[in-house]
Amino acid sequence: MCKSRYWVAREFGIAVYRKCSSGYPNISLSAPLPGIPKPVFAAVDSHEQCETKITTLENGLKVASQNKFGQFCTVGILVNSGSRHETKYPSGIAHFLEKLAFSSTAQYGSKDEILLTLEKHGGICDCQTSRDTTMYAVSAEVKGLDTVVSLLSDAVLQPRLLDEEIEMTRMAVRFELEDLSMRPDPELLLTEMIHAAAYRGNTVGLPRFCPVESVEKIDKKLLHMYLQSYYCPERMVLAGVGIEHEQLVACARKYLLNVKPVWGASTPTNVDLSVAQYTGGIVRMDMSDVSLGPTPIPELTHIMIGLESCSFLEDDFIPFAVLNMMMGGGGSFSAGGPGKGMFTRLYLNVLNRHHWMYNATSYHHSYEDTGLLCIHASADPRQVREMVEILTREFIQMAGTAGEMELERAKTQLKSMLMMNLESRPVIFEDVGRQVLATGKRKLPHELCDLISNVTASDIKRVTTKMLCSKPAVAALGDLTEMPSYEHIQAALSSKDGHLPRMYRLFR
Repeated sequence: MCKSRYWVAREFGIAVYRKCSSGYPNISLSAPLPGIPKPVFAAVDSHEQCETKITTLENGLKVASQNKFGQFCTVGILVNSGSRHETKYPSGIAHFLEKLAFSSTAQYGSKDEILLTLEKHGGICDCQTSRDTTMYAVSAEVKGLDTVVSLLSDAVLQPRLLDEEIEMTRMAVRFELEDLSMRPDPELLLTEMIHAAAYRGNTVGLPRFCPVESVEKIDKKLLHMYLQSYYCPERMVLAGVGIEHEQLVACARKYLLNVKPVWGASTPTNVDLSVAQYTGGIVRMDMSDVSLGPTPIPELTHIMIGLESCSFLEDDFIPFAVLNMMMGGGGSFSAGGPGKGMFTRLYLNVLNRHHWMYNATSYHHSYEDTGLLCIHASADPRQVREMVEILTREFIQMAGTAGEMELERAKTQLKSMLMMNLESRPVIFEDVGRQVLATGKRKLPHELCDLISNVTASDIKRVTTKMLCSKPAVAALGDLTEMPSYEHIQAALSSKDGHLPRMYRLFR
């Protein structure tokens, strides 16, 4: 008996002493060990402690924070500025600003000085731009918050934009454009093409990456003109995760309240307030006459078909997110993984049935005034027509009634992905910043989970039926010899079964 108890305790990592024939003292397993201090547990209020706190300063800048236990914090400035705001300027300014971020400023002589300053607090910095947001972020120790906010203020409002820095940025942009066109995975390029097709020449349809013809046009004067219009306090949020709200507000008042930017007073009257106009259409990049040479990468044709969904401010955003999760998909070489799952429609109906399909993945892009749900597929160039018909059929079948188990699985998977992503501090930071920038408040995870749980099969059918009324947006890349015409794709999406019109050839 004694030996058995000791073995179980040892296996589970429990230190147990029992008085028996071997001479151990007799101590019960349920009693605390002698000499061990009483444990003190952290108490959690019934009201959610991690509620996001928001303060608006006198100059219009919003300060948003969420407390989170830990030694490190993530703090950054988000600006309502991106490639969609470049209507009056050469495309590519946001791309340039992303590359120029955290270079020399009024306080720091070079990027190396900034990195050395952050290194003292175990910090790293990054800047990312999207079609509607520019985000400057720093992760560092909490005790270095004052230095971090001072550095962020300097990087955003006091950049020197030296000639040699702009020239280095030109080189970096050229390299990135070359890399974009040569990388084996064309997802980024196809995303650019589908946006250009869906919103031809306006807002989110403008190039996210700087076009080659704009590289030489962008200079310090042009950058200052753009910054003067869009980098004003009313269009900014200082967001932080892992710090006390009052501490962040105090730093914001110290470094961001009465600071004059290097380009002078802001003139927000020049802001482009255009609303996205969905046009539909097709963008093709035919590579039938391009030889890739002796390469192990298969020569595939990639097709992306999209339809207009809705903005993230609308109530239908959540049903569209569930629909996107229900479609899922992925590459043919993995059966599971985040966002895919073996039970999603694109896996069961497409990848599982058509061995020649290399990829079938659903994506949902959503903005403050529009959205785009699209499916990307790739296959051998000889089977492009059949691949397109499979995609159009999947779009039509979205409007059918979703099964109860299928819907519940998609909702559970979406909630699981949401909660797992929000375990990461940088993800929480981005979520806080983007929501407060767009709406002035933040929906907490449990609120989003409740909205997801309330989605019904009729909601999915309703949003899909509405979506199918829009013209398709199509991006095609590769050998397009067998590619059906845009009119045929549109006809298939307007039909009851999603079949392409039959083609009769005199000669084969």
